[in-house]
Amino acid sequence: MATSFDDIVETFDFLDDWEDRYKYLIDLGKELPGLDDAEKTELNKVRGCVSQVWLITSVDTPAGGKPVMTFRGDSDALIVQGLVAVVTALFSGRPANEILETDVDAVFNKLGLQEHLTPQRSNGLKSMVGRIRTDAEAALAAA
Repeated sequence: MATSFDDIVETFDFLDDWEDRYKYLIDLGKELPGLDDAEKTELNKVRGCVSQVWLITSVDTPAGGKPVMTFRGDSDALIVQGLVAVVTALFSGRPANEILETDVDAVFNKLGLQEHLTPQRSNGLKSMVGRIRTDAEAALAAA
């Protein structure tokens, strides 16, 4: 994905109206490379989301280094696809320990997501982050 998390924050700060922010989320989701149908398996499915969401985790551990996580995702709902884009931009390319140390509530509060998402989308977002944190814990345990 070409849009960095810092760019997402900057654009959210620039957009005053939540209608425009929702449109931006949808655009982010459209930019996100989708997964192949073969990758949309039960193993990759995120539990706890009303919409269908799939996340694929890759771990690269340089010799003697900390595991670095990369995430790809997809959803069958436009706004949720945008949330997948936000989450993957936030966490991809980061070491597992940094992922676990991230204050996700503070990050999402800065964007205003918590107060402007429906309870179902908010729960789905928490489920995505939970899955990423679980994968980060597993990568650290395996390192």
